[in-house]
Amino acid sequence: MVRRKGNKGDKGSSSLDAQVTRMSFEDGDNKTETSSVAELTQEESMVDVFTGSDQTSADYYFDSYSHFGIHEEMLKDTVRTKTYQNVIYQNSFLFKDKVVLDVGAGTGILSLFCAKGGAKHVYAVECSHMADMAQEIVKANGYSDVITVLKGKIEEIELPVQNVDIIISEWMGYFLLFENMLNTVLYARDKWLIPGGIVLPDKASLYLTAIEDADYKAEKIDFWENVYGFDMTCIKKQAMLEPLVDTVDRNQIVTNCQSLKTMDISKMKPGDASFTASFKLVAERNDYIHALVAYFDVAFTNCHKVTGFSTGPKSRATHWKQTVLYLEDVITICEGEALVGSMTIAQNSKNPRDVDITLEYSISGKRCQAQRKQFYKMR
Repeated sequence: MVRRKGNKGDKGSSSLDAQVTRMSFEDGDNKTETSSVAELTQEESMVDVFTGSDQTSADYYFDSYSHFGIHEEMLKDTVRTKTYQNVIYQNSFLFKDKVVLDVGAGTGILSLFCAKGGAKHVYAVECSHMADMAQEIVKANGYSDVITVLKGKIEEIELPVQNVDIIISEWMGYFLLFENMLNTVLYARDKWLIPGGIVLPDKASLYLTAIEDADYKAEKIDFWENVYGFDMTCIKKQAMLEPLVDTVDRNQIVTNCQSLKTMDISKMKPGDASFTASFKLVAERNDYIHALVAYFDVAFTNCHKVTGFSTGPKSRATHWKQTVLYLEDVITICEGEALVGSMTIAQNSKNPRDVDITLEYSISGKRCQAQRKQFYKMR
């Protein structure tokens, strides 16, 4: 999986105020010297928590959520963060005196929203080293009596309580299912959620559309056909296998958008995240199709008023952007003609956090006939 250069993290549109606590030591003739040493030690310890002390870039491959940068990108995604905030603050009747489980808590921002929204207690579970910072953040904001941060995997920890009333999580990955955190939420639901309890969000839908993208396909894919006069098409084949995460211009869209699958997080089974769905994408104008584009919507239907957001190209940009799958063929399509086919999505057998995608498509139009099967791997 790759992203267009210059696009990483460039969609954040707001900043959050940071609160910093410092320790001071009093008494004694060595007050100044002791304070300086104490401050330096604390700052070093803070750095250790952020970076995992001896972690290298290789470690971040397995523990990328330990680094503050990825959390900064998510927090600054105001579509994401403000939606969760509004869901909690505008529906306090759901949270008042309730016990909440925050799955994959990160910095603890959702837990803080829940605590401020009236929750009786919040258990914030985070597996990465960011759990240590979340503990500091909770303390700094005066919620230590309401929020308990637990460091570890949901599948391995034990909660201090037998049941929770609400499970909240921002589990969605690129292409909705990349990283497969959904199964962790379902595990928590089956183990701790009371009958009739609430999962937030509770609906997620994956969509598909088709775009014209000649210029960037030439730059990204066809580039390998002639590299300073040399044939490197073996790399082109590899590049075609990797979906591209990027922001798509709405004017590139050639066809309608079709829902592939809607998942009810409160009822679905873990295996339901692997599926095959058919599609029929009808051209809205005469154009060319170079790629299919996938995106997702999420909804909070238990609110007083249904709330949610979309990551689609016609909506305000988010850090998820969209997922672009380039086609081997350039499809010449006329208005009213349809590109039909099916998409199979499954967890990778070796690494269940990765996603394998099988695409079959065909068209029988006035100016183009094509039929093909392609494979993609989100890594």
